[in-house]
Amino acid sequence: MAPNKIQINRAPVLTLWAAVVAERLGFDHDEALSSGKALAGLNAQSKGRRLVFFKPAPKEIRKARERKRGEEFWVDLLGRALPAMNTAEGVRAVVESKPIEPAGVERHLESKFGDALLEARKAMMELAQAFGPDELAQRGFGLHEQFQPQIPGWVSG
Repeated sequence: MAPNKIQINRAPVLTLWAAVVAERLGFDHDEALSSGKALAGLNAQSKGRRLVFFKPAPKEIRKARERKRGEEFWVDLLGRALPAMNTAEGVRAVVESKPIEPAGVERHLESKFGDALLEARKAMMELAQAFGPDELAQRGFGLHEQFQPQIPGWVSG
């Protein structure tokens, strides 16, 4: 049986993969969605800044959740530093000091993946589970590069 294929842009694929990796590293689902959206947005902007103050590890995630509400800090996910803050609902990535709401990210993924979202999430979760958290933190972006949508060289934008 041939594997199912979907046609989709790169940003939603990276958003979903980053969220799956963040969950595997110890973030809860909503925290992971927020981080995945931030990562895809920063990646699209390609600012090239790399500040690493916080690496996701169970102990470090607990510390992040204990920070004062509204205090910003940095989270490293797939080799990119993301601005984040602790909110009443948990750790959220931020854009312009505003927390990214996971419900909006979930709606965005549903609109882009359509009926394929559950199957795509399941496949990504299986891939993430094949690695320990430390190895996944190191290899996660390289894994994404192997399955990201390919753009022909003649296509601009």
